[in-house]
Amino acid sequence: MTDPSPPFSPLGQRKIIHVDMDAFYASVEQRDDPALRGKPVAVGGGHRGVVAAASYEARKFGVHSALPSVTAKRRCPELVFVKPRFDQYRAVSQQIRAIFADYTDLIEPLSLDEAYLDVSEDRLGLGSARAIAEDIRRRIAEETSLTASAGVSYCKFIAKLASDHRKPDGLTVITPERGPEFVASLPVARFHGIGPVIAARMEQLGIVTGADLRDWSLPALEAQFGSSGGWYWRISRGIDEREVKPDRPYKSVSAERTFDEDLRDPDELESQLERIAGYAWERITRAEVRGRTVTLKVKFGDFTQITRSKSFPSAIASEAGFAAAGQALLRALHPLTKGIRLLGLGLHNLEESDAPGPRQLGLEI
Repeated sequence: MTDPSPPFSPLGQRKIIHVDMDAFYASVEQRDDPALRGKPVAVGGGHRGVVAAASYEARKFGVHSALPSVTAKRRCPELVFVKPRFDQYRAVSQQIRAIFADYTDLIEPLSLDEAYLDVSEDRLGLGSARAIAEDIRRRIAEETSLTASAGVSYCKFIAKLASDHRKPDGLTVITPERGPEFVASLPVARFHGIGPVIAARMEQLGIVTGADLRDWSLPALEAQFGSSGGWYWRISRGIDEREVKPDRPYKSVSAERTFDEDLRDPDELESQLERIAGYAWERITRAEVRGRTVTLKVKFGDFTQITRSKSFPSAIASEAGFAAAGQALLRALHPLTKGIRLLGLGLHNLEESDAPGPRQLGLEI
């Protein structure tokens, strides 16, 4: 964008930056292994796995996250699979988070590779939100040898859209005056919060772009989409009053595993779930949270997926109790009519423990 970022003013207008690392996992692997640079790289995969992240070279072939590795290899025969190194990704994420903290205390991480920053207070006297975003991107490049894209705007919804606008290694500024028209120009399928199912339903109704969405009245959207209709009405007009919340809690903590072969044997599945419960409980302990609901995730060999949950009157107190609840949910599925390719176990309805500490997202093991 060529528009200058508006200077800071006493009018109370929020200045929000959404920073999104470019192909984060894959870029870390290419940085640390020069032999991977310039090549199509997929993190994850394996014979039965899925792609966790793909380099931009791989994306040109239609390789993307959550794609089965077999399909990814078929689309890109030269694709190089590397095992994920989550400890390394977390370490780099902490480096980036430390950079953010020099500019604001209002940091809302969404994952290891993206976060919202409220820079309404110009702590370092750089003069504009654009200048802050430029400085952050410069420091990330210098200190981590990785690139980040950033979106700058007056609200979270548009800042996130803007960060994706000129990826990779891009910076887009959308001023309040330009916000509604920027939203109107984009396909609704690109709006975060509108997934493929809702986007397809909207297309059937003739809603393809933000401008199409804006043409609908609030009552009409509520009639079609229920309580979500109000949110769609607001964002189509560039309205989003959500604050950047630095203490954003995670909704769940979990672990899961994809097997090399579909499993049906009850004893083998019980053994695997015990191991998965152990990994998940480690993360629950590190996150210093507790919860009342245990959820079992099952993906079968034909890629159909189900979840089963059990809620308790009080928080789960021990790993043994957590694992036992998961095993009970698994036993209820027997006898199986088809093999299982993935098991996951998670804790929901979370609340913080007495001691504050870092929160950990669920990861595949």
